[in-house]
Amino acid sequence: MLWDDYATAWSGLHGGFDPRRASFLVRGWVRIAYGMGSWLSRRGIGPMAVTTAGLLVCVTVPVVAGTLGRWGAFLAAVLVLVAALADGLDGAVAVITGRTSKLGYVYDSVADRVGEAAWLTAFWLAGAPGWLVVTAGAVSWLQEYGRARATAAGMSEIGVVTVAERPTRVLVAIFGLLAAAALPLAITVATVVWLALALVGGIQLTRAVRRALDR
Repeated sequence: MLWDDYATAWSGLHGGFDPRRASFLVRGWVRIAYGMGSWLSRRGIGPMAVTTAGLLVCVTVPVVAGTLGRWGAFLAAVLVLVAALADGLDGAVAVITGRTSKLGYVYDSVADRVGEAAWLTAFWLAGAPGWLVVTAGAVSWLQEYGRARATAAGMSEIGVVTVAERPTRVLVAIFGLLAAAALPLAITVATVVWLALALVGGIQLTRAVRRALDR
């Protein structure tokens, strides 16, 4: 599958959001997923296998963060990066191989939420206050839940690209854990950033939902 064909198919699965017109970072991320997804698909690796691998990597993040001290935080950041790559690749493999399905979509969404819960558990184990971690997780989960319900009510799949989308949460997790390897207080700062972005993203999404459905 050529890049333009892939971008068109990807856009159809993401509410019409065209990666060819996205920012440099988003466009680059999607192109990397396309390249690696093509490599995996040629070797007969299916999308659900990639999703499962990424989920297993996520589950190990709090394990290493809670048992290996500062080095654990560094390794946890690397594992979040690997999991994020897997998260982008499962969809790419599905599009390239023509194996997109509603079951795969649900599985991928659930895996994303479980993975983020694992990352936030690592934040707590690395020293962030428990109440702050739970609040940050709840607010970001609420954004995803609200989007899902709005989609079921008739809004396009994305509605709006907020400041707190999953790629942003990936970056906060990676850099927060990396910083915590050198300065333990940094993980609390990262949790505050996660929460602040989730709050702003929730406001953005609420406005988009009202525009789309309040007619």
